[in-house]
Amino acid sequence: MTLHARPTPAEALFAAIPVIETERFLLRGYRPGDIEAFTAFYASPRSRYVGGPMTAELACRAFMTYAGHWHVRGYGRWMVEEKATGETLGNVGLWYPDGWPEPEIGWTLFDGAEGRGVAHETALAARAHAYGTLGWTTAISLIAPENARSRALAERLGAVRDGDFTHERYGNMQVWRHPAPGPEARP
Repeated sequence: MTLHARPTPAEALFAAIPVIETERFLLRGYRPGDIEAFTAFYASPRSRYVGGPMTAELACRAFMTYAGHWHVRGYGRWMVEEKATGETLGNVGLWYPDGWPEPEIGWTLFDGAEGRGVAHETALAARAHAYGTLGWTTAISLIAPENARSRALAERLGAVRDGDFTHERYGNMQVWRHPAPGPEARP
């Protein structure tokens, strides 16, 4: 008799998350080794537009929430890994928790990843997955009004301002609507 080791629940979930490869990056599932970079980002002032800064314990909870979104919704945000170095650069992808007005394409880059086209390249890939694989017909991005870099990225992605949304924790957010599926919405 041959015994086969069963995957752990985390390994099984990780295997179920699709890996998307762009020219320079991998969009992949969450790994225990990602918590350190995730926690460091959320401890920094850079996290002010996405609920931070926060303690390591709260950052770990946020990490688990992102990972669990895949299990509940069947899609979520991926960790972004640079293919050339293996460095974890942030998380990008699809997000629709309770309390959100519509499905969202979101991006969060860790220290040192901005200004290199990371968010643009990976958000286009995430949007292509949402439209092509999941059949979404629309998507938004919620952006803090003070976050000029995210607003500029939304415009570069072809999104247009489409009102405001008041979140119970984050306050006033701008709604940026992405172009509907079609050639202009593809990478």
